[in-house]
Amino acid sequence: MTTRDPQATALARLAALFADETRAACLLALLDGRAWTAGELARHAGVAASTLSEHLGRLVAGGLLTEERQGRHRYVRLADARTAQLVEDLAAQVSPGAAARPRSLRESSAGSAMARGRTCYDHLAGRLGIAVTDALTRRGLLRQDTGFALTEAGLAWFASAGIVLAAHGRRPLARSCLDWTERRPHLAGVAGAALCRHALDAGWCVRIGSERAVKVTADGERALSDLLGVEPAELR
Repeated sequence: MTTRDPQATALARLAALFADETRAACLLALLDGRAWTAGELARHAGVAASTLSEHLGRLVAGGLLTEERQGRHRYVRLADARTAQLVEDLAAQVSPGAAARPRSLRESSAGSAMARGRTCYDHLAGRLGIAVTDALTRRGLLRQDTGFALTEAGLAWFASAGIVLAAHGRRPLARSCLDWTERRPHLAGVAGAALCRHALDAGWCVRIGSERAVKVTADGERALSDLLGVEPAELR
């Protein structure tokens, strides 16, 4: 009699949580790092509230989401940064040609905005994330040859820019995250999250639409040009 590997069973159960289009849509939406109500996710996924509730229950029980209730509202978010990384890494494995054609001009515009710049859980992604990552690397502030790592000059740059790199448990200071639209790695980890938070707080970027898309402001173009030498054309 063959004994089943408990790890294989657990892996199969985890994979099954992703193997549903409604649950996948919820996980991708929650990559914006914010808490969503069940009603908001139901509308986003295009399903009834009762159907969505069942899916959320499975995702919470499986450890991919956490939930809290405020009055009659149920809020959910991704469990942690590791979960967000898993979702983004899986999304990056999907062939660009596998995506359905946009059904309307609005959908096409939303897709273009997401590709131009977006948040990936708590760090910058899309062409914006790649441009910033490349600029940090060109200036010797970030190394990519042996995995992502901030150099001494990089640590000094973050400090001089007023971006605090607070320790966050066992989370790495810098790590790569494969960008699912650009097919190249962008900066994540503590440094990526701190840079994204600073960009939003300082008004370098603003959120647009109801998803994860962000747009670089005129102030942001000037700041990224002055601090990192990023050309405004790279951000549009």
